Amino acid sequence: MKQSPKVSCLFLDIGGVLLSDGWDHHARKRAATKFKLEWAEMDERHRLNFSTFEEGKLTLQDYLGRVVFYQRRPFTRAQFRRFMFAQSTPYPEMIELVARLKRRYALRVVVVSNEARELNAYRIRQFKLGRVVDCFVSSCFVHVRKPDADIFRLALDLAQVPAGQVVYLENTAMFVQIAEGLGIRSVLHKDYRSTRKRLAALGLT
Repeated sequence: MKQSPKVSCLFLDIGGVLLSDGWDHHARKRAATKFKLEWAEMDERHRLNFSTFEEGKLTLQDYLGRVVFYQRRPFTRAQFRRFMFAQSTPYPEMIELVARLKRRYALRVVVVSNEARELNAYRIRQFKLGRVVDCFVSSCFVHVRKPDADIFRLALDLAQVPAGQVVYLENTAMFVQIAEGLGIRSVLHKDYRSTRKRLAALGLT
């Protein structure tokens, strides 16, 4: 029987895998409620700008100007920004699992994530992700975002490992399928226990 190639590198999403999603539909809805914003208008303005925002072509200052502060508000940008950043929470079991596997198997760990620059920088710093991640291929840094397969090709180039030696942890089924189309073994992350079991089946116990 032909053996699977040895795993030498982990690709990871951040939101939904290591941390909560940073600025998803639920977080924006909470913001609309707290700051008494018209949800439908806010959501539409976000939809028109979020791709540019996540590709690092729009600053947080400009994003907020287009989505929230296009008219006078009874709260400040600083207040809204603090609330926005406070929506991020860690998944300690997943962070520790990645740290253990990295140590045990001398794995290279690469983030492949769609995130806006200021939020991405805050999350990396706040939750000390640099302790377990070697390289951040974040959409805001490389100006390309999932589902564009080029972000995975770029991650492979930067990691300098063959696709067959990579395992990718991702909580969005479409992105798993795209990565698998490039020859990257992938795990659709749902929870800590099931992901740990899937990784063990790939030889990462």
